[in-house]
Amino acid sequence: MAMARVPILVAVALMAASASCSAWDPTIRMVDDAVAPLIHALRPLLGSGGQLGSRGGVPCDSWRLGVEAYNVRDWKTVPANCEGYVGHYMLGNHFRRDFKVVIDQAIAYVDGLKLAGNGKDVWVFDIDETTLSNLPYYATHGFGARPYNATSFDAYVLEGSAPALPETKRLYYKLLKVGIKPVFITGRTEDKRAVTVGNLRSQGFSGWMNLTLKQHGFKGSAISYKSAERKKLQDAGYVIVGNIGDQWSDILGAPEGARTFKLPDPIYYIA
Repeated sequence: MAMARVPILVAVALMAASASCSAWDPTIRMVDDAVAPLIHALRPLLGSGGQLGSRGGVPCDSWRLGVEAYNVRDWKTVPANCEGYVGHYMLGNHFRRDFKVVIDQAIAYVDGLKLAGNGKDVWVFDIDETTLSNLPYYATHGFGARPYNATSFDAYVLEGSAPALPETKRLYYKLLKVGIKPVFITGRTEDKRAVTVGNLRSQGFSGWMNLTLKQHGFKGSAISYKSAERKKLQDAGYVIVGNIGDQWSDILGAPEGARTFKLPDPIYYIA
């Protein structure tokens, strides 16, 4: 079902980024610096997809499961008939519930850690769709069903307006509290450092140890890039106690870290 057939108001709203983040509602409008600009008012019409999951003969819910389980790989776009399904999943409660389950598990893991207390424990974060959400962009660009357009996406990134994913912020603050140093390793390129730093800070992230961006001209895969950067951390004497990302390429490749966490993302695939 093409999203053009669903009445959709693409109006930017604001959400409360509370500590618990359990009542994340993209239709709430608030002010002050404790707030992250969010998405808009499309509500799921049929649960997380409902009949949209099988319309046109495409089992979109099964396709999404295959993506998250790393059984469906090397795909370029969301299947055309699944655009509506993915849109409703991302903007409805289902995505938020799935995301929260991962973060809850990560925090439970942190609670059980026996830390050395020597300042060498680090946690690796991806940025896009892990720490900051680009859903305001993808909501107006087919929810991944259209081919990736680097020009328009980069223009969005350079606005520095991506909202924080509130559950990730909950984990981030937890790590700072227990003395684990956050480290960002992102596929964004070095020329976007200033806007990325500004966006992170505007969304309440601070106190990280490193922010690593990809150098222009890098030709390898995301797995080779990110694993090499993690190896540098390990070689410098740091212990990667955790590693979290929305792509399998964020967390695969030695050294992966003592524990990895894969967040839901059916919008795009990075090898």
